[in-house]
Amino acid sequence: MMKSIKLLIPAFAVVAVVIYAAAFTVNQWEVALKLRLGEIVRSDYEPGLHWMVPVINNVKKFDARIQTLDARPERFLTIEKKDVIVDSFAKWRISNVAQFFRSTGGSEAKTARLLAERINTSLRDEFGKRTIIEVVSGERAEIMALLTKDIDAKGAELGVEILDIRVKQIDLPPEVSESVYDRMRAERERVARDLRAQGGEAAERIRAEADRERVVIVSDAYKQAEQLRGEGDAKSAEIYANAYSQDAEFYAFYRSLNAYKASFKDRADVMVLQPDSDFFRYLKNQRGE
Repeated sequence: MMKSIKLLIPAFAVVAVVIYAAAFTVNQWEVALKLRLGEIVRSDYEPGLHWMVPVINNVKKFDARIQTLDARPERFLTIEKKDVIVDSFAKWRISNVAQFFRSTGGSEAKTARLLAERINTSLRDEFGKRTIIEVVSGERAEIMALLTKDIDAKGAELGVEILDIRVKQIDLPPEVSESVYDRMRAERERVARDLRAQGGEAAERIRAEADRERVVIVSDAYKQAEQLRGEGDAKSAEIYANAYSQDAEFYAFYRSLNAYKASFKDRADVMVLQPDSDFFRYLKNQRGE
């Protein structure tokens, strides 16, 4: 009995080793494929426990989570044949594990190199269609959308899906920076000159309009003043005429008194007139005769 038990223990150990070697698990964040003598026989494993034939089969597992490819900065030419230094990164993940293994052998370094080549090719194509100004400030969002679509199609060849591509920074080489800044400065100065010219033209137009309105207003005011003065003089003459017609003798006497007052207001005043002058007629008698 003891001898039989001793013989079963190694058998159980062998069976345990075989079961252990035949079993494998796939985690939620992984994708796996099974190889038979180096040939892919299955690649659609769900997360959980699975089985294989030891020695004949082996299993390759890869991270299915989103990966980041942070490419080193590269130089690209714009349509103006000017260099720009572009620092970009891409977000990707495995979409077809079998194609991924066939294309890259499951090597992260090879995958990064192949993706970087494709991304650089697309960046070169897109930047080559645009000027520096468009690349730096005008159309970056549009470039990123076109790049993501283009690289995703190319990434399918590697069994990966490109989720997003972003340009972190666009620098200009020192020899290009100065010429670009000079151009931008000249453009801003041209715009400033245009605005100043437009402002000067508008100022002259406003000034001329104001001068014209001033002349019109002054003319209207002078016209109204002359009309009012004429009406006042006419009214005054009418009042004087009415007063004179009511009592001509009193009116003459009153005017003479005012003339005397104006003529003899100073003791040093001297008048040389004939005694029978009409000016002194009211000094002779009260009737002025």
